[in-house]
Amino acid sequence: MSVAEAEAPTAQRRASGSSFYAAMRILPRAQREGMFEIYSFCRLVDDIADDGGPQAPRLAQLEQWRQDITALCAGKLPEPQFAGLLAAIKTFNLQKDDFFAVIDGMEMDVREDIQAPDWQKLDLYCDRVASAVGRLSVRVFGVPEAEGPSLAYHLGRALQLTNILRDLDEDAGINRLYLPREALVAAGIESTNPKAVIASPNLAAACAPVIARARAHFAQAAAIMKRCPRARVKSPRLMYEAYQIILAALLARGFAPPREKIKLPKHQLLLALLRYGLF
Repeated sequence: MSVAEAEAPTAQRRASGSSFYAAMRILPRAQREGMFEIYSFCRLVDDIADDGGPQAPRLAQLEQWRQDITALCAGKLPEPQFAGLLAAIKTFNLQKDDFFAVIDGMEMDVREDIQAPDWQKLDLYCDRVASAVGRLSVRVFGVPEAEGPSLAYHLGRALQLTNILRDLDEDAGINRLYLPREALVAAGIESTNPKAVIASPNLAAACAPVIARARAHFAQAAAIMKRCPRARVKSPRLMYEAYQIILAALLARGFAPPREKIKLPKHQLLLALLRYGLF
């Protein structure tokens, strides 16, 4: 973290470690600060889901977030630290249901260690933890109303499915597995135990339909962005480009152990930033 980032407001500091930080930084100030607030909210509720510990206190924390979001969306300030989020909600007309959907997605992780959900449950999870964030974000970006929800739907799912493929080992370390049960069965994998699945020689076959869905959602997102004013989709285009690079790296690496952690090369991010952020 740079000195400037260390001295930045709390919401920006939380966002500085995100894969999407560059895509947020290229926005005009009001939009940039709005996105920092959305990311900060997502980071805080995600920490509740991933930190472990007794279930009851974490569920209580998520319920408190629902109460705080309800107050904020009614124009009230429950705590001083929410002033930035309140400003973003007012400025960009952010919707309570989308915040609630993100919280509901985190609650899914708190209530159980998700292991091999069916496709329907996985899609619901992706909608809550990714596409709902997209629905908040497209309002900040200023994507036309006719295209915003569809872009959030497809790009959110594409990014989340890519995350699932990238984080197989990390998720197994906390006893989670988001590959769908139907894909495991089709690949001849009977177990749903995360560590057993990621050790299977058939893991690549189980990942194949997830890759196919991610690609389909990326294609839909690209078509939507092509119809939008270029200035309105600079940030989502950069997110799209970054995750296309990650997906390509995953495919080039393969899924046989040992699996090296995939990171976005800085030079490729810079090229994408130049293409979508400056020109």
